[in-house]
Amino acid sequence: MERIGFVGLGTMGASMAANLLRAGAPLTVWNRTPGQAGPLLEMGAQAAESAAAVATRSEISVVCVSDTPDVEAVLFGPGGIAEGATRGSLVIDCSTISPDATREFGRRLAELGVAMVDAPVSGGSEGARLGTLTFFVGGDEAAVVRARPVLGAMGKTITHLGPLGSGQAGKAVNQVIISGAYLGVAEGIVLGMRAGLDPRRLVEALSGGSAQSWVLANRSGRMIDDEYPLGFRLALHRKDLGIALELARGLGLPLPVAALTASLEDVLMAEGHGDEDMSVLAHAIQAGATGDAGAGRRPV
Repeated sequence: MERIGFVGLGTMGASMAANLLRAGAPLTVWNRTPGQAGPLLEMGAQAAESAAAVATRSEISVVCVSDTPDVEAVLFGPGGIAEGATRGSLVIDCSTISPDATREFGRRLAELGVAMVDAPVSGGSEGARLGTLTFFVGGDEAAVVRARPVLGAMGKTITHLGPLGSGQAGKAVNQVIISGAYLGVAEGIVLGMRAGLDPRRLVEALSGGSAQSWVLANRSGRMIDDEYPLGFRLALHRKDLGIALELARGLGLPLPVAALTASLEDVLMAEGHGDEDMSVLAHAIQAGATGDAGAGRRPV
C-alpha cells in the first residue's frame, strides 16, 4: 500500500486510521485538536506537525472532518494539505460536505497536479471501528481505482457513483432515507409503549416482518430506555440534512419527511441534545406526546 496520511482524528477518523494501520499501511497522522493521536502512535503511526507535513510525507492523504469550511481549511488554509502535496498525489475526502464545494476543491487541487476523490461514509462509529463502512465515491476512474485499497481497509461497500461530487450527492440521499427510518421507528416505538405493549417483545415481533431495519435492530433499545449514547451525533445529521435540502431546493424537489426531521432536530439541538445519538429523535416524539416539548428527559 502507498504511504498514507490521515487528517482528522475524531470519533470516525481515529477508528478509520486505526484500521489502516491494521492493514499494514505506513501512516502519518495529524489532528487540529492536539492530543488525539496517542493510541494511533502506539500502534505505529507517525505524528506530523501540520496537514501540510502529512501531505509531504504521503502519497495519499485522507481527510475526515466535520463540515465544508473544515475541509477547505485543512486543504487550503495555512499549513494545509495544498502546501505540502506533491504532484501526482491523491486526496480522499471522507467528510460529508457540499457537492458543489467538493467540485471546486477538486478543481483547485487539480491546478496543483493533485487528484481528488470524494468518499463520504455511512455506518456510524460502529462501522468505523469494525471496518464495515459504506463509501459513496465520486471521482475519475483512475483516481477511484487508486483509492480503492485505502477505502477497502476501512470499509466493506465501495460504490463509484460518478464524477467528483457524486459521492456527496449519494451521501445526501442516504441521510434523507435514514431520516424516515429513524423517525418511523421512533414514532412506532413510542406509539407501542403508549398503547401499553411490552416494547422489547414488540421489537421482537416487528423484527420478523417487513418493519425490520438496521435502525429497529440497533437503535430501538435506546428509544425504549430514552438514553442516547453517541453513535452518530444528531448535530452532524442535521448538518448533513442541510446539504441534502439545499441540493433538493436546487432541483425544485420537496422533501417533506427530511424537512420535518430537520425541524425536530432543530428543537432537540436547542434543548441541548445535539451531541447525542440521532435516535434521540424518539425523545422529541415522547415530549410531543405529553405536550411538553421544552421539558427535560422524562420516562415514558
